[in-house]
Parts: sequence; C-alpha cells; structure tokens
Amino acid sequence: MTLAGKTVFITGGSRGIGLAIAKRFAGDGANIVLAAKTAEPHPKLPGTIYTAAEEIEVAGGKALPLVCDVRFEDQVSGAVAAGVDHFGAIDILVNNASAISLTGTLATDLKRYDLMNEINARGTFLTTKICLPHLVKSTNPHVLNLAPPLDLDPKWFAPHVAYTIAKMGMSLCTLGHAREFAADGVAVNSLWPLTAIDTAAIRNLLGEATAAGATRTPQMLADAAYFIVTRPARECTGNFFIDEEVLRAEGVSDFTRYSPNSEGALMLDFFVPDDAVRRSTTKVESAYG
Repeated sequence: MTLAGKTVFITGGSRGIGLAIAKRFAGDGANIVLAAKTAEPHPKLPGTIYTAAEEIEVAGGKALPLVCDVRFEDQVSGAVAAGVDHFGAIDILVNNASAISLTGTLATDLKRYDLMNEINARGTFLTTKICLPHLVKSTNPHVLNLAPPLDLDPKWFAPHVAYTIAKMGMSLCTLGHAREFAADGVAVNSLWPLTAIDTAAIRNLLGEATAAGATRTPQMLADAAYFIVTRPARECTGNFFIDEEVLRAEGVSDFTRYSPNSEGALMLDFFVPDDAVRRSTTKVESAYG
C-alpha cells in the first residue's frame, strides 16, 4: 500500500518527530496538512511551519502549513476545513503535538499542568473528533497517536505525575476510540519509541553530546509510523506499538543507522513496559529501575 495522493493531517509537525513523519510520508507523494504553532523562528528551537513545508515538498510531497494551536477548537476546526478545501480529504491523522514538564507535584504550577493536559489529552481528543467525519470517507483511514502503552506502574507516575496523566490521556484516547470507531473502519493506534529520540527537547534535557550518544534519530519513529498507516485499517487497530517491534515485524534487524553516534547503551524512553524491554535485544539504561 502506498500513501501517494493521501492527505495526512499532522499536529505539531514543524520539527522533530512530527516533521520526520511528515517527510517520510511525503516520500510516497502524500499531501501533508501541517498544523502547528510555530510561525516565527524560536530563539532556541529550529524550524517553523514554513521551513517544514519546504522540506516536505523537497521530500516529494505537497504541504499546506497552517498556524494551529490544538488547545482551541476554532483553530482546529479551521485547519481541518482548510486542509479538506485544499486537498479534498483527510485520510490519516497523526496526533503528535505534545507538551512536557518533568516536574514533581510541588514544582508543577497549575498553568503548566493545564497546558500539558490541554495539548496532550484534550488536543488529541479534539483533533480526532473534528477529523473523524472526513476520515470515515477514506478507503483506509488511520489515526496514529504518539502516545505510550498504558502501563500503570507507579514508577511512571511518581516523578512527574502531571506529565504522566497528560500523556496517558492520549493513550486512553487510543483505547477508547479504537473500539468506538471500529464499525466505521477507522484504525486508531499508538506509537511509542523504545529508546529516547534525539529531538531539541531531549538535547535541552541531556545536553548535546549526551543526547547524541544515548538516543535514536526521529527517522526510526517515522519509518515505524509509515508501516502502521499503510496496513489495512480494519485489521490494525487498538494497538500500542513500540517502534522497534514494528520494524522487526517488517524485517528490519539492524538498527545502528538510527543511532550513528552511539557506542554504548541507549537511554530507555519513559513509559516503556518491562516486558517490551525484555523482548528487545537493544542494550538500554533506565533511570527508573
């Protein structure tokens, strides 16, 4: 199955993982509706929706960059309507927009708590709701949430309960929407990395050198996302995929190209269940025990 001519609505795709997914899909000739907030260059982060659109078109796709904050219903509705008006359809939705704050309860002010929940859980619910009437018209509709497996181990909650609630809220959307939309033939799945991914946020957290040596590139998630959304929707829904496992199922066994600067163990990402770690042959280190 190919994504040529398919229209993909991606939130938060001006840089990092979202942009990598957009460019991977564009390689097939997909149309990308790029809905993100960054219209002006950020002093610390690379890229805008306009530079991202240029990269998408160089990769082989068509891009429609739209300023959109997923916290606001009118902006999401407007972006979806503009995308449909421009490309004629929405076949795939990628809920990638997310906010993070790895702070404990006393260090998390309510403004930050609300921001994370409004973007992560509420934004995913809202964007899915507005895209659904268009998705049901597609021949192979997919919703892909960049959200972790539902693992209620307290070790994921204790260090940053507010962030975990917000991120797991996206996962609950996967769980519920997969069953709710099954009769409509709309696939709803989650995708999550086994290891930390080399993004601007991770580099700010770990430092440039440490991040480069302990992470994989966003291309790994992008390749895994491609394999998921090109599967028959009615046969592939309600899954909480780990990127490495998706790629292994597609015959990939050598992952070194995704971590070209690593010579040792990689940093295990947040929220990866213990059984997924045991199934992997990748050497990882976790701060959670």
